[in-house]
Amino acid sequence: MSDNYVKVQLEQMKSLGEPGEKEGADNEEQVPASSPSADPPSITISTSDVSNASITSKQRGKSRRKDDKISSGKSISDLSLQGSVVSAPAGKNLNRQSQERTLQLKGSGKSLQGKSENNGNYVTIHPSKNNQEERREEAMKLSKKRRPVTVDTAKAKTSLEAMKISIKQLKWKEFPLGRRAPCDIYWHGVSFHDNENIVSGQVNKFPGMLEMLRKINLSRAMRTMQELFPDEYDFYPRSWILPEEYQQFSTQIRMVKEKDATLNPTFIVKPDGGSQGDGIYLIRDPSELRVMAGSQAKQSVVQEYIHKPLLIDKLKFDIRLYVLIKSLEPLEIYIAKEGLTRFCTEPYQEPSQKNLTHVFMHLTNYSLNVHSGNFVHSDSQNTGSKRTLSSVLYRLAAKGVDIKRVWSDIIALVIKTVIAVVPELKVYYQAEIPPGKPGPTCFQILGFDILMMKNLKPVLLEVNSNPSMRIEHEQEISPGVFEYVPSPVDEEVKVGVIRDTLRLMDPSLKKPAVSQLRAGGTEIPMETETPAKSLDDGALPSLCLKQVYPKYTKQFNYLRLVERTAALFIRFLGVKGNMRLGPTAFRTFIRTCKLSNSNFTMASVDILYIDITRRWSGAAPDSREAGMGLQAFVEAFFHLAGRRFKSLPLREQVLSLLELCEAQLDSQSSVEDRRSVSCSRALSRAVKTQTPGLTSNPQLSSPAPLRRAASQDNRLQQKLKPRSLRANVEN
Repeated sequence: MSDNYVKVQLEQMKSLGEPGEKEGADNEEQVPASSPSADPPSITISTSDVSNASITSKQRGKSRRKDDKISSGKSISDLSLQGSVVSAPAGKNLNRQSQERTLQLKGSGKSLQGKSENNGNYVTIHPSKNNQEERREEAMKLSKKRRPVTVDTAKAKTSLEAMKISIKQLKWKEFPLGRRAPCDIYWHGVSFHDNENIVSGQVNKFPGMLEMLRKINLSRAMRTMQELFPDEYDFYPRSWILPEEYQQFSTQIRMVKEKDATLNPTFIVKPDGGSQGDGIYLIRDPSELRVMAGSQAKQSVVQEYIHKPLLIDKLKFDIRLYVLIKSLEPLEIYIAKEGLTRFCTEPYQEPSQKNLTHVFMHLTNYSLNVHSGNFVHSDSQNTGSKRTLSSVLYRLAAKGVDIKRVWSDIIALVIKTVIAVVPELKVYYQAEIPPGKPGPTCFQILGFDILMMKNLKPVLLEVNSNPSMRIEHEQEISPGVFEYVPSPVDEEVKVGVIRDTLRLMDPSLKKPAVSQLRAGGTEIPMETETPAKSLDDGALPSLCLKQVYPKYTKQFNYLRLVERTAALFIRFLGVKGNMRLGPTAFRTFIRTCKLSNSNFTMASVDILYIDITRRWSGAAPDSREAGMGLQAFVEAFFHLAGRRFKSLPLREQVLSLLELCEAQLDSQSSVEDRRSVSCSRALSRAVKTQTPGLTSNPQLSSPAPLRRAASQDNRLQQKLKPRSLRANVEN
């Protein structure tokens, strides 16, 4: 299937654009683009790639091998060389057996290391005839020498079949019933907590992701970013949270209709914990809400309905795009080059009072439309009610659509959305795996549901923390009797995503790499895993996952203001595993950053804390912890920024306060570091005085100064230790 995958990618993505990096772009929202065609199956090696490769010759008297290869497994025949090999200069002593020499390549300035024969001539290098086969054979030999990666799939649930195929292709070792000894990778079906007491390896879920991507929490995170960057986050529909914002929603709709009687907008209501289209319905007036204000009301999100969607075959559709978050610190994001498109099963009409209940016309959820009599299961990638994304993009490209621009907009949407949810995820992560506590590293595949408007602008519908990875579908073989049959379209897309995610998370691949967000918003180098080529990649197609962050750091790093605010929040939490800020810790934050003055006393600080905490406790009644959570802290931080920098717009207010707080903390850390060094020197001098013959000063030899110095040094070290650990959490 791997060769077929490459072939399909080459054929279908031939004319499509793939985003590429552009230095110094004026429009920071627009990700520059280039062709997204899949990588060719053959590998071309430039002469610069082989400067350090060594070629081994046979001893004297033995026949030369016909197909000599570079030790890395790449064939010499792939090199584009001009001219021939330069013979060794005369007069040199080249008669020692197996003596290493350098092979000069004319016109390239490069050399290959080889061994000379006893007659002084260099080994003749013959081109290889079957490059692909040799690469595979070499990869097979090398893969046998290393221990296979172990994967625990006991909790994989619906991903199990795709996992089995992926692990088989990678030639890794699966443990479907679990394993007493630790595994390299644990694949969970629902959440980070599916399998408890994992202290090593890698888990395919982040703690808190399930909670963070619930519809209400996602809407709140996006709303915060819309306050700071309204133009950059206009891809998310305007939303209200019910029941707490019912009055606000009703008032705004009434004002809109009073202003223009001809307007009659439509809204879509989504239950907070709903999935697979369950409980979703359309309304045109607040009175039609099934969820009314009240203590027992079910929490939901109501959003503006997108009136002018892009249609294909007169049908509304959405895009399911798979996104891999490889790590949070540093932030690494990959997007699958292939995705799915899910079609409605009734021709689209503008919403009206008569057709609001026609779910097969307005809702694109696969779980709903699969029950329609018009649903078409197809083995083809470009027909039926579920198709590949590339087939849809191919049709659009044939009509003259700029696919590069479409991909750029989608990539920008994905990066901005991830940036919006990362701050809360970091709080969850430090609570579950505090600094110094053993635990696994995490990664996760997310399912982005995107709707294309008629003007080709992408709109985010929702993000699924547990996207379906099932590669079969139900089919009724007789009345009331169903069975699961393979779905070629799902298998083509989902197996590639899972397999290449595992390849990227291969624990044997570790290289010095990208960067980490510094407190001031700049990037600092750090060690992490990188998508280096695996030893057995020769038998597999090229990666279907494309890195988009930190590749596009320059274009999007300015959006990470809330993440910097979350770093302050985590720093002052104090207690390991805590997710809420107490009143004392909040006062410490105010004092440390020197935010109080005669107009804003500590009494006012306490009132602000109580007011905001009480309001957010009412908004999240299921919270078991008391104190100020991150979202409440962000609101308080925005309030403080508005008081301190009244004349600036909100974004500049928050940025100015962040820089002020970070400068205060940096200066404090510098003072503490100097004190620590001073105390350490004093302690070392005092210790020396206890050595006989070094000094006779009774004051220095007294144990009292030693105790004071040691005590002070210990206090400072303990004070600094948690901060340094907390600042270097890696995933």
